[in-house]
Amino acid sequence: MLAALIRPLCAPLAALALVAAAVAPVSAAEPKVLRIAFRVAETGFDPAQINDLYSRYVTGHIFEGLYTYDHLARPPVPKPLTADGMPEHSADYKVWTIKVRPGIYFQDDPAFKGQRRELVAQDYVYSIKRFFDPAIKSPVYSSLREEGIVGLDDVRQEALRHKTKFDYDRVVEGIKAVDRYTIRFTLEQPRPRFWIGLATGDLLGAVAREVVEHYGDEIAAHPVGTGPFKLGAWRRSSLIVLERNPNYRERLYDAEPAADDAEGQALLARFKGRRLPMLDRVEISIIEEEQPRWLAFLNGELDLIDPVPPTLAKVAVPGGKLAPNLVKKGIKAHTVVNSDVGFTYFNMEDPVVGGYTPEKVALRRAISLATDLEGEIRLVRSQQAIVAQSGMLPNTYGYDPNVRGANGEYSPARAKALLDLYGYVDRDGDGWRDLPDGSPLVLEVATQPDQLYRQLEEQRQKDMAAIGIRIRITPRKWPENLKMARAGKLQVWSLATSAAGPDGQSSLMRVYGPAAGGQNLARFKLPALDALYDRASVLPDGPERLALLAEMNKLVAAYAPYKYHVHRIYADLTQPWLIGYRRPTFWLEQWHYLDIEGPVPQR
Repeated sequence: MLAALIRPLCAPLAALALVAAAVAPVSAAEPKVLRIAFRVAETGFDPAQINDLYSRYVTGHIFEGLYTYDHLARPPVPKPLTADGMPEHSADYKVWTIKVRPGIYFQDDPAFKGQRRELVAQDYVYSIKRFFDPAIKSPVYSSLREEGIVGLDDVRQEALRHKTKFDYDRVVEGIKAVDRYTIRFTLEQPRPRFWIGLATGDLLGAVAREVVEHYGDEIAAHPVGTGPFKLGAWRRSSLIVLERNPNYRERLYDAEPAADDAEGQALLARFKGRRLPMLDRVEISIIEEEQPRWLAFLNGELDLIDPVPPTLAKVAVPGGKLAPNLVKKGIKAHTVVNSDVGFTYFNMEDPVVGGYTPEKVALRRAISLATDLEGEIRLVRSQQAIVAQSGMLPNTYGYDPNVRGANGEYSPARAKALLDLYGYVDRDGDGWRDLPDGSPLVLEVATQPDQLYRQLEEQRQKDMAAIGIRIRITPRKWPENLKMARAGKLQVWSLATSAAGPDGQSSLMRVYGPAAGGQNLARFKLPALDALYDRASVLPDGPERLALLAEMNKLVAAYAPYKYHVHRIYADLTQPWLIGYRRPTFWLEQWHYLDIEGPVPQR
């Protein structure tokens, strides 16, 4: 359901009072503080209003979904979080019943007027309804609507039709609190994988109605959940501080890694039975530029760099191995092929690059053919990536590492031939191709003002110049680009998305017509593909469903609303005093599993 939500800076580190000085062990009374950095600023902490990765990192540690994943199991295994057991479902997968575990409480907050506030089934009902409220304009609305919760979208449409407020008190057949601790979902169609979205706590974590009504328009600055941490301080685009939730229930470190998973077994042996969270505080600075972020890590001002910036991979992990000078410092490297994909989208409503006619398709396919992915990996990403053959993400259902498709093909000669065939030629002799009607052909490319994207756009300029296409690059901050992208105001933009669950079909939400303006930033609308998507959604996993996913990927390659670039190889580095680290496969919650153990810098 929500498994591929886009999860796609130099804030002063002095704000954290970081001083890499004499090294001393951590005393029992000394707070354990994890210091990390985001390379992109957050947008806010209201789950219904966000979809960017960096905000979701934070909300995933404040709010809790009904389910989560075993932190050490590979492949991933779901487990209850606030639910009392795994869900029950009808034989046709249309009715799902879930029990909420009694005795779980929200963190203290003035909205509760001095009373302890227990988590109940109605909190999840209310939280999911919020995504359908037109006033919130949730970017995740289309994903939830696609699940077909009986009657819920009717409430939204009625509010839109009559220009009234969303009626939260209206009883909806498809989502009910049957009693204080029981939720029942009724769906329009069979949904064999409905539970997956319920394990996305960073978005579908429980929000208390009293808190939303108490803070009103300021709710994004006042996240109040049941999770292991609470928001301690926030300076927008500069500093985020999470503090241990003092009222967090007793939750112990436990997991079931595979018997042959040596790393997982070692982590389990070391931490089993420890109470979570093990940290007292998490301090997050926003450092956009790669060099300052890297230097802060080398100076001991950051405990983790995840991942090493591609432009610095040759220094940190030459040839895929940790550099000797870092080994001497006790730094550890953790390397994986990430469940993500970097991509460029074309706005299908744009008069230059959009459209479904042969000449428009030819332009996008020519741009795709002229994009040198191996060059990007070699020259920009320092070999820390593999070519993406489609938009399917590694470690998700439907991804096949052996498939080779049109998306991965590089042929400037074929690109030129396509452009010539469909009339994209230089008509005025200035050395650049024009549109078939004779007007100038210029790609308007949005980007971010950091070192990685500057290098990526330099590579793009070379690729496009090689086939005679002129581009104009406009850098903006990530949140501004995202806002414009959702509004359909960007022509071309490159970003990345990470999986949030094990089902690969969620990757195809990016080309699902009803998700246009939400997950589908390209605003691609093809009824034939939508029909395949709807059919695959109701099928259980198996050969028939895999065939439908493959057919959808062929249509995406044919129309080329996206150019998929790479799956990134992440080399995460940890300081010797940070223990317990293991990158999650696709979920975002992990800080409560980490610990600080001296000696550490005095800071």
